[in-house]
Amino acid sequence: MRKERFRWLGKVGIILLSLFVVFACVSAPDSTTFTSSARSVREQYTETPLEITFIETSDVHGVIFPYNFITAKTMPTSLAQVSTLVSEARNTKKNVVLLENGDSLQGQPTVYYYNFEKIKAPHIWSQAVNYLNYDAVGVGNHDIEAGHPVYDKLYKEIKAPVVCANILKENGEPYFTPYKVIIREGVKIAVLGMITPRIPDWLPPQFWSGMKFEDMVVSAKKWVPIIMEKEKPDVLVGLFHAGVDYTYSGANRDTVNNENASQLVAEQVPGFDIIFVGHDHAGWDGLGWDPVAKKKIEVRDSNGKQVYIYGALNNAAKIPVVTLSMLWDKEAQVWKKSIQGELKDMSTVPADTAFISQFQSTYDEIKAWVDRPVGKMAGTITTKDSMFGDSAFVDLIHRIQLELCADPAMGLKKADISFAAPLAMNATIPSSADGTLYVRDMFNLYVYENFLYTMSLTGKQVKDFLEYSYKFWFDTMPNDGNHIIAFQKDKEGKLVQDARTGAYLTATRYYNYDSAAGINYTVDISKPAGDRVTIISMADGSPFDMNKTYTVAINSYRAQGGGGHLEKGAGLAKADILAMKYVTSATTKDLRYYLLKWFEKQQGAVTVQSLNNWKVIPEDLAAQGKATDMPLLYPSK
Repeated sequence: MRKERFRWLGKVGIILLSLFVVFACVSAPDSTTFTSSARSVREQYTETPLEITFIETSDVHGVIFPYNFITAKTMPTSLAQVSTLVSEARNTKKNVVLLENGDSLQGQPTVYYYNFEKIKAPHIWSQAVNYLNYDAVGVGNHDIEAGHPVYDKLYKEIKAPVVCANILKENGEPYFTPYKVIIREGVKIAVLGMITPRIPDWLPPQFWSGMKFEDMVVSAKKWVPIIMEKEKPDVLVGLFHAGVDYTYSGANRDTVNNENASQLVAEQVPGFDIIFVGHDHAGWDGLGWDPVAKKKIEVRDSNGKQVYIYGALNNAAKIPVVTLSMLWDKEAQVWKKSIQGELKDMSTVPADTAFISQFQSTYDEIKAWVDRPVGKMAGTITTKDSMFGDSAFVDLIHRIQLELCADPAMGLKKADISFAAPLAMNATIPSSADGTLYVRDMFNLYVYENFLYTMSLTGKQVKDFLEYSYKFWFDTMPNDGNHIIAFQKDKEGKLVQDARTGAYLTATRYYNYDSAAGINYTVDISKPAGDRVTIISMADGSPFDMNKTYTVAINSYRAQGGGGHLEKGAGLAKADILAMKYVTSATTKDLRYYLLKWFEKQQGAVTVQSLNNWKVIPEDLAAQGKATDMPLLYPSK
């Protein structure tokens, strides 16, 4: 009886073992099986090409719906339009690869609400990404800016792989998945993700604790050989949240941790077919950039192969749709590739009604939140004034920063001086006709999720900080054209115009136009850069001392070295800046939160006026320069 039972169990065991072997062979094909399958596919495409369509979104900045929750007006583009584009592509094309390239967690109140208010629910961005069924998702600097609790939770919710090779753990291992292999009809597409490595210069360490950021060229030189050897891909794609102009902010080809190194990677690391970029909001249609001639050029790697660079415009305004056509050369045993693409104007694409319906309740909830009144303002203020001198808009930021530091309940060190810049180029508040301020107006008043810090700086460091700011802000007058704004110029000395907006490009971005409150001073634009600022006194009339140490209110971006004001201006060592050696206190929430609370505490309508603590001289030249440059910065539509 026992022998029969064992004999029966033995037969069952043999049968189960056989089934296991068969099942294993079916469910886990080895490389030989895959190669055979790929070879079969290739034979089909010796005359008619295999086509793969790539669609990239980047720098959407929370524009999920065709509605601007800040201005309370409809928007011509959004992720809802992208949903229509993607659906149509999947219905008409056999092979579609959908890529997302970062900077999604900052911008519209849509994402802010889920970042910091409705924090326990699945994030609206992860819901939208999963709905569109992305194939790979990159990481942007403004995603890291949301903080560990936000992005760590979000990336767990997203079903697609999150790819980024040059963010490392402390032990040197990748923090995220470095790359993803996507297969279409047996063709292996390797997507390598990377991010601009400048984040430690912009954000406090708590935002990126446990992370190190590697130079993009260094990282690509490490990972591309690994991908080629291990995966043997038919197509190599870069998904880089970094711009194309590597000379931005005075950098050059050899600058370590270059902010915008996408083209440098294309040129120095052979193997890429297409690189999708983000971060610079410029929109790229297959070509790169010659920073000397200030014009677009073909980009070729070190082997002479052309690398195509595409990049979306922010707010889903234009989306790269790129077709890769592949013909199999039987004799050479290689794919012959051709690439064509366009920047699709999404304002011509209708919003997907199914997408809108899916997230209608979310839309209604966020709209109710941003429409909540928080105060009243007498008159309006605009950042247009902030481009040319002292303004009520920036002075409101100064005023609130100094008041927050003076409030014992905040736990901050009382500040003597405040530094601030306009964070939007063309913002006006309030948005209402009757002066009512709503939650949405706070996103115009303060665009980014910066924290408020205090720092210890000497009087000389304060002056040098300001000299650096005005060096890249104002031109020396008089000059050819009588420009007060320092504009970018090409090699012939002509101003460089943004083909997309029609505005002329400035030497530095407006969010680096730092002014000061708490002191009285002049800026003499007839003098050369570095010798323009004369500090007359403290705001109360007491003497300003170059050797005295002052407490300065400053946002976290600038305190971490953003813009170079502290390092290249005030002369602080970069290591000391990053170590926050001079930081004496900090808020626990972002500045926008405190600005909102400040308005809620005010009684009656708030009248906002310029502090008139600084002015540009000679005043006649300043007025002439403003009249000349206002239409260059704000061209009529």
